[in-house]
Amino acid sequence: MLPRQELLEGSRHREALETILDTAEQALRSWTPCWSGFIDGAVREDAEARLATLAELTVQSEGGHPGAERRRLLLQRPEAPIHPAELPDELLGLEISGNFLFDPSTVLDFRQGLLATAGVNPADLGDLWLRGDRGAQAIATSSCAQALDGLTAQVRSVEVQLLVRPIAALQCPAARQPRRFQSVEASLRLDAVASAGFGISRSRMAELIRQGELKINWTMVTSASREIAAGDRVQWSGRGELLIEEVCLTKRDRWRLQLVRS
Repeated sequence: MLPRQELLEGSRHREALETILDTAEQALRSWTPCWSGFIDGAVREDAEARLATLAELTVQSEGGHPGAERRRLLLQRPEAPIHPAELPDELLGLEISGNFLFDPSTVLDFRQGLLATAGVNPADLGDLWLRGDRGAQAIATSSCAQALDGLTAQVRSVEVQLLVRPIAALQCPAARQPRRFQSVEASLRLDAVASAGFGISRSRMAELIRQGELKINWTMVTSASREIAAGDRVQWSGRGELLIEEVCLTKRDRWRLQLVRS
């Protein structure tokens, strides 16, 4: 048995971590690799750090594409570990089609629309990204995707059609190589720093923040005036992450920031 209390101590994601530990214990008992459900980045990083202390268990993650934020954990014993690519492919793509020209929707709107469809478990849904005003695409477990294939769902005011696609047929967000650069800003407001880091207008960034599209250290933030600090990580689903490496005040009372975009 795993030292559960020791592994759970101080975790901010105790309920999710307990489920992962259940899966890990199943893998150890059965000597068979086991998948967790999809988990978000904060839970994954917490789980990987805690489980790395265990000699009897190896942990790998997989989300359907190289830059995936929501991933499953492959839990197994270290004796001749199996790579995720060697296991049967249990993930499929999902096309979510509708006309959003007059009712633009966010990633959160689409996820809520899918979860409102009968029988959909959050742990079966991986990454989801927008496709302009035509809808979105997502990655899901094969059982979930096949259950949704051919159905309709509601995203805000728009009825969408759900169709299964091979992951290779999706236009997944590109995996980015980390890029380090500097920016000088008048303030440390989230909208100002994220605008510079992600390369879009400040007004558009403020709108995205209010819609709940951005997170700081995996926690959703809806206030554009929230100030960032050195060490913060700003996540934008489908568009990567911005690490605030350094912050210093210039002689002209502006802020010079060292940023890493990935």
